[in-house]
Amino acid sequence: MPVIHYHAPLRALVAVRGHPFDRSAFDAMFQAMPGISATMVDQPAAALLMNPDGMRDFDALVLYDMPGLDFDADPRPGIIAPSSALQVGFRALLEQGKGVVALHHALAGWPDWSEYHDWLGGQFLYRPATVRGRACRDSGYRHDVSYTATTCPHPVTEGVAHRFALTDELYLAEVFEDDVEPLLISDASTHRDAYWSAAQAMEGRMFANDGWDHPPGSHLIGWTKRAINSRLVYLQPGDGPSAYDSPNYRRLVENALRWVAAPAA
Repeated sequence: MPVIHYHAPLRALVAVRGHPFDRSAFDAMFQAMPGISATMVDQPAAALLMNPDGMRDFDALVLYDMPGLDFDADPRPGIIAPSSALQVGFRALLEQGKGVVALHHALAGWPDWSEYHDWLGGQFLYRPATVRGRACRDSGYRHDVSYTATTCPHPVTEGVAHRFALTDELYLAEVFEDDVEPLLISDASTHRDAYWSAAQAMEGRMFANDGWDHPPGSHLIGWTKRAINSRLVYLQPGDGPSAYDSPNYRRLVENALRWVAAPAA
């Protein structure tokens, strides 16, 4: 039985596009969740719905998108600013208390919208940048990492194994640990030697980290936080079918949806 009881169906708007993914396998994950209706909308159309009027028929917003980046620009990536309408509308959604579940590469979206990343609780950087007044190196990534995830007690992790194995992409990114409540911890290395540099990938060297001096990162790969008046959950796993098909990952996403959309939020 679901951890959070909610009127059926729970209606989720799922924003996608900006990063390659297996659409059929991703959709199948939501189709397997009883009492949840997920509507996938591609960016940039999804951004037009991220306001109280556009979201009035939805109970929660899922971010599986990576907007604000132009990978055809020279140099890569080009940066696209969010429209003023989106900034106003998204803030209004959070003021209204609409719940948000952000997954995987959503952490890299809108690189120049600092408030957005304050709401999410972290940021993946494709190039060096100043984050919260601190100079930061570009982030790291590594595909097909096999690791063990450990859950922290919370309604989002109820019914999920306390420790479970995943093989998925991991990030070495900025996590605002002081602002979030932990949900999921990885036992994988956070040392720079275990990751590839995102900036070097943008230069055409997909699997390189020469001279990249990124400091050790956080083991935290899932958290919740308050975003103005909304409940927000971020789960870093979710690159592909190896995660989508995991019963534990599916339960995490389902619980997260029910929790952020619950009337008590």
